[in-house]
Amino acid sequence: MTARRWTRRWLAAGAVAASVATWPACEQQDRPCAEADPSAEAANLGFALKDMAGKDVRLSDFKGRPLLVNFWATWCGPCKTEIPIFNDLIEKYRSKNFTVLGISIDDSPEELKDFAARYKVNYPLLVGSGQDALLEAYDAEVVVPVSWLIRCDGTVAAKKKGTASREWFETQVKALF
Repeated sequence: MTARRWTRRWLAAGAVAASVATWPACEQQDRPCAEADPSAEAANLGFALKDMAGKDVRLSDFKGRPLLVNFWATWCGPCKTEIPIFNDLIEKYRSKNFTVLGISIDDSPEELKDFAARYKVNYPLLVGSGQDALLEAYDAEVVVPVSWLIRCDGTVAAKKKGTASREWFETQVKALF
């Protein structure tokens, strides 16, 4: 592998790591959030996963932020088509503390690092492999992609099995604010 390719991979990994370091720090900031629906299902945020660097990430750390949790795999063609949509949404709604978490159902941290660099993923990728209870709780055991949109209060705003259009995601994300 060339030095240039290694440099690009380390730069991409560093950018993702830097964004990870700022997640919980934004928790107490004032930000727009959709009004809670008293009948809405609460998302199960009681899981801890590893990020690409092997650090623990608790889903509960994201309560208080509008959140899109996307279950996917590197081998999934439709999953790859959603990545540019998520990258764009992160950029568009960064000021509102919108967060995307990509949870790979069966890839290793090393595979995720390579994938993130190659596809220029600008949001955290987490390791879901071996997390059967998580995959069951989010109904992501068999089919990917699966996306959950979660309001600041931790309630579920929308769920989607299979791919969705840019317009669908945009509409759902706007409803989180």
